[in-house]
Amino acid sequence: MNNAAPKAIAVNKAVNDVIRSDRGRLMAGLVSRLGDFQLAEDALQDATISALGHWGRSGIPDNPTAWLMKASFNKGIARIRKAKREGQKGHDLSLIIEDEDPMYAQEEIPDERLRLIFTCCHPALEEKSRIALTLRTVCNLNTREIADAFLDTETTMGQRLSRSKAKIKSKGIGFVVPEPAQWGERLNTVLSTLHLIFTTGYVSGDASSRNLCLEGMFLMRLLDQLQSQDAEIEGALALMLLTQSRKTARVSSEGATVPISEQDHALWDAELLQEGQALLARAVQRRNPGAFQIKAAIADCHMETPEPDWAQMLLLYQSLWRFEPTPVVALNWAVVLSETGQPELALQKLGELKDALSEFQPWHAANASVLRKLNRSEKASEAYAEAISRAPTEADRLFLRGKLKQLYN
Repeated sequence: MNNAAPKAIAVNKAVNDVIRSDRGRLMAGLVSRLGDFQLAEDALQDATISALGHWGRSGIPDNPTAWLMKASFNKGIARIRKAKREGQKGHDLSLIIEDEDPMYAQEEIPDERLRLIFTCCHPALEEKSRIALTLRTVCNLNTREIADAFLDTETTMGQRLSRSKAKIKSKGIGFVVPEPAQWGERLNTVLSTLHLIFTTGYVSGDASSRNLCLEGMFLMRLLDQLQSQDAEIEGALALMLLTQSRKTARVSSEGATVPISEQDHALWDAELLQEGQALLARAVQRRNPGAFQIKAAIADCHMETPEPDWAQMLLLYQSLWRFEPTPVVALNWAVVLSETGQPELALQKLGELKDALSEFQPWHAANASVLRKLNRSEKASEAYAEAISRAPTEADRLFLRGKLKQLYN
């Protein structure tokens, strides 16, 4: 009995270590072979339970990941056969394997996570579903952790994940990396999804149980590793790194949001900043511009010392408009116009966006700021009040209340 407890602890740790580090690779290999997200997940769960008992009796295998892959695959086949015996619709086993004792007994598992990411981020899925499925499948966040990140109930998020897996199956969405003709469109969907994971964590301050900023950066680094020398992937990763480098400086000691132009540069993470700038420079040298590279360049200009390079940012937004002619880009462009000494023109542009963005909190905050520059205190006060009521975080509310007070000082 004295040796049983330490042995059980060691086995449990070994299983958890494999799941934490290699779940994405395992799921990618299983989905590729079994052709079904839910079946792959169930089979991996079955194999994980089996590992706890088997490894406890026979010892931890030399290649725990390969053991789990083989066991999971066999569990998946067993589930398919059981479903067939019970008269349920099953897979054609000949499409999966002819050999009962398949793959991965000794050799390294092929890394098919690139396929998995593209499948999870398929444009046929809703934006929120793409994010949730990617976090669940590639990052190993459980349903409760994902639900917490989106302020959903665990039941609601579980239903969303189930619908996403079912849609992939019913639509026949292929577990593939797109052909060259589809690469640009699908890659942009993937990059947008991964960036939204990062942004969700950044805006929320990572109050959830898992740090979504780090999860987003992990996924983008993984994508860069799996598909190297792609300028847009490098640009998207650079944007994350530059943004994350400011994290410590973004909230004051009083708990209020601090705009980039007012942040203490000494608080920025120099290592992340340098890495992001070097990555952006490398992407630009490839001479294949795209939206994420431009956004990273804008972030870099915003972090110039001693003050942001507003003139360069104005040109960059003009370039970004060619890729993303959206109201949000127009809003940010108007803000930069105001900072370059053109508040009247900025106010005109904001007015043109009212119908499209009247429910969007940053539009009200930008409107208040421009009205303040024009010394239209009464209207600025009304705009600040509206922006405060719609602010997503207490830090943003504190910042805006401070600006509102300054109107009358």
